[in-house]
Formats: sequence, C-alpha cells, structure tokens
Amino acid sequence: MELVRISTAGSVDDGKSTLIGRLLYDNNALTVEQEELVAKKTKEKGWDDLDLSVITDGLMAEREQGITIDVANMYFSTKTRKFIITDSPGHVEYTRNMVTGASTAETSIILVDARKGLLEQSYRHFYISQLLRLENVIFCVNKMDLVDYSEDTFLEIGIQIKGMVEALDADIQYSIVPVSSLKGDNVVNSSNNTPWYSGPTLNDILHKEKVAVTERTPFRFDVQQVNHSQEKGFVDFRGLAGRVISGSVRVGDRIVALPSKKESVVTEVRRYTESLDSAKQGDSITISLADEIDVSRGVVFSSLDTIPNEDTSISCTVVWMDEKEGRAGAKYLLKTGSREFAVKIQAIHTKVDPTQANAKFDVDTIEINDLTNIDLKLSQPSYLDAYSENKSNGVFILIDPQSNNTVAVGFVNK
Repeated sequence: MELVRISTAGSVDDGKSTLIGRLLYDNNALTVEQEELVAKKTKEKGWDDLDLSVITDGLMAEREQGITIDVANMYFSTKTRKFIITDSPGHVEYTRNMVTGASTAETSIILVDARKGLLEQSYRHFYISQLLRLENVIFCVNKMDLVDYSEDTFLEIGIQIKGMVEALDADIQYSIVPVSSLKGDNVVNSSNNTPWYSGPTLNDILHKEKVAVTERTPFRFDVQQVNHSQEKGFVDFRGLAGRVISGSVRVGDRIVALPSKKESVVTEVRRYTESLDSAKQGDSITISLADEIDVSRGVVFSSLDTIPNEDTSISCTVVWMDEKEGRAGAKYLLKTGSREFAVKIQAIHTKVDPTQANAKFDVDTIEINDLTNIDLKLSQPSYLDAYSENKSNGVFILIDPQSNNTVAVGFVNK
C-alpha cells in the first residue's frame, strides 16, 4: 500500500484542522474515541455542523484559543493509501514550524480563505513548498459556503495563484480545488453546490496514481559507526554502519571515502544479519570493503564519478528559526547526518520577500522566520550537494554551540 506524506499550511483560521478532520471523517477513518470527541465538542459549542477541528487541535492551549500552535501529525488509511498528514500553524511567527512540517512531505495542501484571497502566509508557504521541491501543491480555496459558492470568486483567486506561481518561476505541479471543509464540499465527495466545477475532489487528487519518475541521484553514504566482531559466523568482521543518503550501492561497486579519497570495492552489504545484493536511498545498512582503509564516524562514501563539492565555503538559503538574530561573523555548528563541524556566517546577502514577486532586499541581520541568502565559511569540507540536484544531501541545520538551539535550516545553492 502506497504511503503519501502531506503537509497542510495556510493563514490563521483558514480551516486547516477542519479540513483534515473532514478528510478523515468522510473517509470513515476516525476511531470511536475521535467520533465521540467530535460529538461532545460539537454539542458543547451548540453547532449545527460537526466541529471536526478538534481531531488535530490536540493541545489544550490550541483548543482554548481555537488555533493550531505546534505541528500535529495524523495517520490514517483508506483501501489504497496510507497517509501521514502534518498540520502546521498558520501564524506568521510560526513559519519555522511549517518548514519542519513540510520537510518530509511530498504533497502540500495550502488553504486559501475564499473571502480573503492570497495573504502573506499563502505566499510564504508556497515559496517554502517550492524551496523544498515538493512534488505537488494543492490549493484548497476554502469556505466557499461563505461566499455563496461563487464561481467568480474562485476564478479570481485562481488568477492570483497563477500569478504567484509565475512570479516565482516555480517549476512545480499544482491544482486548485473549491472546497468547504465545514460542509464537506469537494473534500471527499463532489458537491452539487459547485456545478461549475468539474475537476477532481481533494481526495481524488490525493489518491491519484503517481507518475513513475526515475531520479538519478549520486551515491552518498554517511558512516555512523564502525563495527568490529569476533562472534561465531563473524570472525574478524569489520563493517561500516550507516545510512544511504542518496543513490544506491551494490556488491562489487568501487567507491571512494571522503575526506581521505581512498578507494575500495564493496564486498558485502548487510541489514543486521541479512546479506543483500544492493541497498538504496534511505536504507540503514552495514557495508564491508575489500581494503583496510581508515574510516570513522562522519566519513562519507561516494561514487567515483560524482564526488561532492569539497569547497570550504558554501552559498545557501536559510530559514531562521531562533529568536536570537544571526549576524555576519557569528559561529555555529553545521550538522547533517553524522557530520558536525564549526562554521561561520561569512556574508549575509539578501532577504527574500515572497509576497513581492520573489523580491530580495539587502540586510545586515537575520531575524526569526526570515528567508535569507548567505555564505558560510566551513572549518572542513561538507561534501554536500546542491539541494536542487540532490535533496537528501543538500540540506543541513545550524546549531548554536552555547544554547544548543537549532537556529536555522539551510539549503545549499548551486
């Protein structure tokens, strides 16, 4: 059964939580306890329509304020799909949470209030979706019931969305669906209230068969531990345990260890005690080599023909997550996989404003939730790839060595 990872985003009170609740409710995916909770809260509020937002607004503070503060994950299944839905906050000050929620997603659902059209957060969330190179973005023009299911209103917002996509020159697949998460229009079931819309429902899009795309990414392997064993069946065994960051590896492949640049041949691939012929991206495995080369935690294995960048400075885009501002000269720890080393902000270039056709402004500092282009000076080569070419090996986080706070997530530019 195929797994689909989804993130939801939008501005405050756009109805994200209610949309997720409606998606689960109309797919008959609620537990008995959740159904009882919905009935209880609906009765307490005296509503005629079901209060489905309580399914995701699990924190007491969220329920009291009627907003989603933290990132909440929901899991449910239909006959043909398994879904993980991440519900992110709508407030501008929680943009960093949206990045966290969308980081593992393939599809983004961005809600737009039919009464308001595109707002600042709509632009920010779409910019982050295309920055993360998500496979698909679905714009749900929500609360159509509050604009009398007006086709003109829907078309006007559609023009706004098209203009935003073109202004960002975004190479991303997107859909626009008129919905009412409160009433259930076009979420799972097609609506008689929108006879002018003949497109698929949100549920139809989420269940659409994926077009098989072969993404050829270079082999990268992150060594996390060196294992030695003298146990029965594993006499003089030396295995290099870690995770395949991208690409694939087979027994017999010739690879290179970085930074030593020593080459060797893969003689064995194992998953615990199981011997494998090959392993692919995301697999946690142990490999053995034909040669005794010096390898320790933090070493990166690469295919010979696509060795990653060895420069000790990188250009990147960061999403700032810390209340303490970033400045040129500030020192942090860069962490990606098992690699962790000191870096310094060498230069701060421009802050991105997605609401103004991807306009960029010169800045001296980086504030919380800012999207900023900077240069980092590295204490050692990072062996990272450009994010546009290899998502799995083109992203990192910055850590404040004093507070141990994660201050930013970064994406390597070309």
